[in-house]
Amino acid sequence: MEIRKPNDLEYKKILSLTPQALFDGTLGEAKPSDEKAKQLIEPLLQKGSYYLIATEGNHLMGWILIGASQDPLTEKIYGFIYELFVLEEFRGKGIARKLIETGIEHLKQDGYSEVRLRVYAGNQAMKLYETFGFKQKTIIMSMNV
Repeated sequence: MEIRKPNDLEYKKILSLTPQALFDGTLGEAKPSDEKAKQLIEPLLQKGSYYLIATEGNHLMGWILIGASQDPLTEKIYGFIYELFVLEEFRGKGIARKLIETGIEHLKQDGYSEVRLRVYAGNQAMKLYETFGFKQKTIIMSMNV
C-alpha cells in the first residue's frame, strides 16, 4: 500500500465519491449532491488543506483530508482531520489506521502540536480514533422537536 497526495485524476475520483463518504460518515443523515460536496471541499483546499490517498497498484482504496482549523473561542490554530474514508471493498484491512497515522505525521511536520476531528456519535470510526488517543472534549447535543 502506498500513501501519497493524489494526482488530478485521483482527485476527481475522490470528489465523485465524497457524497458517499459524507453519507457514510454522518450515518445516513446527509447525502449532499456532487455540487454541495465540491462547495464544502474546495474552500478547505484553497486554504491549504490536502488529501492523502491509499492506493494499491491503480486502485484508490481510501483517503484522508487534513489541514488547519481555528477554535472560534480561543483562536488557537490546530491540525484537523476533515474527512477519512475507505471504500467499502477495502474496509477491515487497516487502511484507515494507516491513513490516520500518516495524516497525523504530516500534521506534526506541518507544525501542529494538536490534532482535532469531528465524528458522529455511533460512527464506528470513534473506536479507531480513541486508539490514537483522541478524547471527547465537547458534546454537541440535539433533539427533534
